Amino acid sequence: MASAPTNAILRPSAAKAKLAPLLPPRDAASSVSLNASWSRSPLCSRFLGSRLAGVPNIAALHGRRGRRDLRIKASTAEGARPTVLVAEKLGEAGLELLRGFANVDCSYKLSPEELCAKISLCDALIVRSGTKVTREVFEAAKGRLKVVGRAGVGIDNVDLQAATEHGCLVVNAPTANTVAAAEHGIALLASMARKVAQADASMKAGKWQRNKYVGVSLVGKTLAVMGFGKVGSEVARRAKGLGMHVIAHDPYAPADRARAIGVELVSTDEAISTADFISLHMPLTPATSKLFNDKTFAKMKKGVRIINVARGGVIDEDALVRALDNGMVAQAALDVFTEEPPPKDSKLVQHENVTVTPHLGASTVEAQEGVAIEIAEAVMGALKGELAATAVNAPMVPAEVLSELAPYVILAEKLGRLAVQLVAGGSGIKGVKVVYTSARDPDDLDTRILRAMITKGIIEPISSVFINIVNADYTARQRGLRISEERISHDGSPEIPLDSIQVHLAHLESKFASALSDAGDIKVEGRVKDGIPHLTLVGSFSVDVGLEGNLILCRQVDQPGIIGWVGRILAEDNVNINFMSVGRTAPGKQAIMAIGVDEEPNKEVLKKIGEIPAIEEFVFLEL
Repeated sequence: MASAPTNAILRPSAAKAKLAPLLPPRDAASSVSLNASWSRSPLCSRFLGSRLAGVPNIAALHGRRGRRDLRIKASTAEGARPTVLVAEKLGEAGLELLRGFANVDCSYKLSPEELCAKISLCDALIVRSGTKVTREVFEAAKGRLKVVGRAGVGIDNVDLQAATEHGCLVVNAPTANTVAAAEHGIALLASMARKVAQADASMKAGKWQRNKYVGVSLVGKTLAVMGFGKVGSEVARRAKGLGMHVIAHDPYAPADRARAIGVELVSTDEAISTADFISLHMPLTPATSKLFNDKTFAKMKKGVRIINVARGGVIDEDALVRALDNGMVAQAALDVFTEEPPPKDSKLVQHENVTVTPHLGASTVEAQEGVAIEIAEAVMGALKGELAATAVNAPMVPAEVLSELAPYVILAEKLGRLAVQLVAGGSGIKGVKVVYTSARDPDDLDTRILRAMITKGIIEPISSVFINIVNADYTARQRGLRISEERISHDGSPEIPLDSIQVHLAHLESKFASALSDAGDIKVEGRVKDGIPHLTLVGSFSVDVGLEGNLILCRQVDQPGIIGWVGRILAEDNVNINFMSVGRTAPGKQAIMAIGVDEEPNKEVLKKIGEIPAIEEFVFLEL
């Protein structure tokens, strides 16, 4: 049976599914579960369908084992709200949103020691660029910190590796200040070309030096945009409007987006050697730190002009001073610096051919309010169990993809959780193969989040580690778990992202031998039907049972009366059957019966099922 259309994922039939967070749970003594009244609140409505991007909650459905209510850490009695520490100034619009949801502690200019002392009392931390969120901060949080929000784009002041290891989500606000930063870049470009700042200073000193401040024209000149992300592409659009020829370098930028703007993507060497103006828009990473140094400046066209509204650390400032002094670089316009604020005696700041501003890229009224709202909503969403589309240490999945894959995310974790419970013996799981069947082109199917949730389903039931979307890949690597992915094309509608997902656990014994494939792997397959995850294959046996509640798998001789016999045993113990399916090899041969049950049968009931003569093996699985 084909999967349901994606617009079926929020049908009422799916609304009864239990919600569980992707974020780590906390100890019962200091946590509070959201009760039924919350489920009827406006916040819950936004949780189920984000007003920003239509992103439904993608938290996994759980059975009894591993079933968790959505938890928010609280340090006081039941009913307390989460605590958000705002360590740098945030717009009032964002603070108002946060105060309606959490206890907000605005403590600015904290020393590293003060931040570490406070952080163990906080569920979320919001910073700008000035606060360093180091490994020591995550360690001092003692597992309580769920999310760090960076009010802005760059996240080089947050230790992402430490955040990931501690299962803490890091989100940023990449869109609200995009236009402001791009406009500031263009402002610096134009003012530098016409020496506006220098002429202004001269006039205010009582001078009239028309001949000294002769500028250069922009029209017809080549601008190289280094880093063709959100800000870089907006700068390119505006530069094209000024009549400039724009080229760009970014190893991750899609060529079709560049072509749509009229920009040519080129190599690093071609960009810096042919440009008249170079505008920097890359993040600060170990690879980009001091990327523009003596060697780089030597490759540039003599008399090049440089604009930087990205990160100060991408330029070797001493090398730039030398390039300005020898004329290789004619002018520079800088909004960011390696050290902020820079030293008062900085040769770079004081250089007559340098135009400087004090990190004003996002400093517009509109941008400040937008960033505050964007980061507040991202942090609130993370605390409620949503996976933000702006998460920077989790799979970067666009909002529309999250919405479309929501039911398959649930299916992925269920299959992982089911497969691992079929493993027998003490041998560890090393190899996992995931097979996706889809009518889509591989480039149109983003499976990173599905892989993460399968990892969660496999690791969590057999360890004390709580896996979330942030630390899934890291934890898998730490445990030597190799996960490979395979995609199989089939004829069908590309409107449906996936026809099926298979999970194979390689070369393991199974407590339910029928779950083994011909290759000797534990094999389970599932599909989404009407928004509900279904188990459709166990080993070589086809079944069709909804993955809700718990599951009993039986292999029996195919003969009349078995279904009724098992049903009567369960009914006598008041165990309700919610779904049942039988798959067989041939009439009168072997069959597998898959029974979904709402309650967990006691040991005596399971023993009675196992004693039915026609049943050759059975297993109870908690989902």
